[in-house]
Amino acid sequence: MKTLKSLLLAAVIILCGTMGAHAQIGGQKFAYVDSDYILSNIPEYADAQEELNALSTKWENEIKAIYDQVSSMYRKYQTEMVLLSEDQKHAREQEIINKEQEAKNLQMQYFGSEGQIYQKQTELIQPIQEKIYTAVTEVAQTKGYAFIFDLASGTSILYASDKADVSDDVLDQLSNVMQTVRREDRKRSNAASGTGSSSKGSGPTPKSVKK
Repeated sequence: MKTLKSLLLAAVIILCGTMGAHAQIGGQKFAYVDSDYILSNIPEYADAQEELNALSTKWENEIKAIYDQVSSMYRKYQTEMVLLSEDQKHAREQEIINKEQEAKNLQMQYFGSEGQIYQKQTELIQPIQEKIYTAVTEVAQTKGYAFIFDLASGTSILYASDKADVSDDVLDQLSNVMQTVRREDRKRSNAASGTGSSSKGSGPTPKSVKK
């Protein structure tokens, strides 16, 4: 599954551009969005992140508990091994190996490339990604932008004028299909504030958003 930032970066939207008041490249209008800012003003995304974090913590603790058992079994084995026969040593060693493998299997089940956390992330985040992509496309088509870049994507953008930022327009468009923070209540990240940006900042984490 593509992350939201890679999706928006891939959405360097190439549409039929027209001449206009915003910045232009070769006669075509372009603008940018700050995906960190957009995400931080979508309560549904914050809720999804909280749910994913809670599941991740729960499963990590479950795995850790098994590894703690492995450590305890090994310490006990070291203490008692001088009293054990070779067959008993082999049996105890196998028990430790099996318990460790149980932890590894559970780790793969929860956090593997196709694990449960990946599936849950897809379930919760992908619909938000699709709505944002649709909103970006609609803003581009409505306002005649040939390109829309993502300031938070890691692309080397040395300067970005606030006049070319359409993040709020995208959030306004999104408000037609999902809850977003009202424009007057939105908090902008350091990367997106000021007259222009000299470099990309990290922006607020989604957890900072409260309903």
